[in-house]
Amino acid sequence: MPAIRTSLLEISFLDEGPRQGPVIFLLHGWPDDVRAWSKVAPILNAAGFRTITPYLRGCGATRFLAKETVRDGRGVALVQDAIDLADALGIVNFFVAGHDWGARAAYQLAALFPSRVSKIAAMALAFQPRGEFPIPSFPQARLFWYQWFMCTDRGAAAIRRDPVGFSKIQWDTWSPAGWYKEEEFLRTAESFGNPDWVSITLNGYRSRFLPEKVDLRCDELQRRISGVAQLKTPTLVINGGSDGCDDPSSFEEMDHNFTGGYELLTLDGIGHFPPREAPGAVAEALVRHFKN
Repeated sequence: MPAIRTSLLEISFLDEGPRQGPVIFLLHGWPDDVRAWSKVAPILNAAGFRTITPYLRGCGATRFLAKETVRDGRGVALVQDAIDLADALGIVNFFVAGHDWGARAAYQLAALFPSRVSKIAAMALAFQPRGEFPIPSFPQARLFWYQWFMCTDRGAAAIRRDPVGFSKIQWDTWSPAGWYKEEEFLRTAESFGNPDWVSITLNGYRSRFLPEKVDLRCDELQRRISGVAQLKTPTLVINGGSDGCDDPSSFEEMDHNFTGGYELLTLDGIGHFPPREAPGAVAEALVRHFKN
């Protein structure tokens, strides 16, 4: 697998499809890795797209170059990583399809770099105006139990002891029973053995509600995202009608947040992992969205 060094990371990634084709960055979610796109990418490649699928910071073979770098898990840090990777590959303009954490990065890439990102597709995560994390409704707060758990010191310690066990709970409860094979989870969970997976995970969630240490180099992006309540970039949002993490109702009435075109596609019977659970439907929607 190829890898490229940026100022902070050695990013490992898949580079597939026709070299001269339009580029789609495929950004995976949490807790997941590049395998999330393994059945989607070949369909996109056959349709003429080149796909760049990186391991996000803290996942798989991607590594930090220096011990002293803050393990910042915020969306803006993922945005900077994607831009750094695109720059290193000489890719000026590209599409983005993101799932979960990758969806947050897709929204924020569109907000912060509209001249480079011409269209996005986001899955299993609603747009968050100004990058804010308001306390959700009681029903949604109950589904977000894992976030509150991470905000306790004892909870964080438990995750450090068993990151794979913690991740498996999410796979078991975020989608309808029986949606995945044990072997697939175990192969994906190898990525959670990255030495920074726990630190990135905890920082990404705890920094939403607690005064966590963050990378000051991302402060300007965070300041800019706080001023963006609407996106001008054409956007496709795909959610699962049986998502056990982000209630399908959270995707309602988002139209006013998109001024450049917006489509919501709800996949009945699908949970929180559309690229894995319905790769054909997801790929078909992406080809249509990015080709038009």
